[in-house]
Amino acid sequence: QVQLVESGGGLVQPGGSLTLSCTASRFTLDTYNIGWFRQDPRQEREGVSCISSSDGSTYYKDSVKGRFTISRDNAKNTVYLQMNALQPEDPALYYCATVGMEVIRGTSMCWEKDSRGPGTQVTVSS
Repeated sequence: QVQLVESGGGLVQPGGSLTLSCTASRFTLDTYNIGWFRQDPRQEREGVSCISSSDGSTYYKDSVKGRFTISRDNAKNTVYLQMNALQPEDPALYYCATVGMEVIRGTSMCWEKDSRGPGTQVTVSS
């Protein structure tokens, strides 16, 4: 099982930016599809963004499109989530996980699989 670790969370003002990082120890991530999820006690867990290992194709939740960007640097064994224009609905525990991905009727879908990290907290407050 892949062991994932997230970093980069923190407190920002509305409209601010954060970059989250997801790394793995003792495993290389370049053969895994990786996704970012968020969990808040007031809401259900939701998938935020995913990136494919094969062709770099991506998935974004509608509410983060144009604000968040997922990327991977295989040389650094890291997957990033650049978050801009953070809004009051974005605070949550963000975690990365291995995911399955599929394109259905031209739309990318992804779902959490068997490995996830402990998460990093994102807080948006003025």
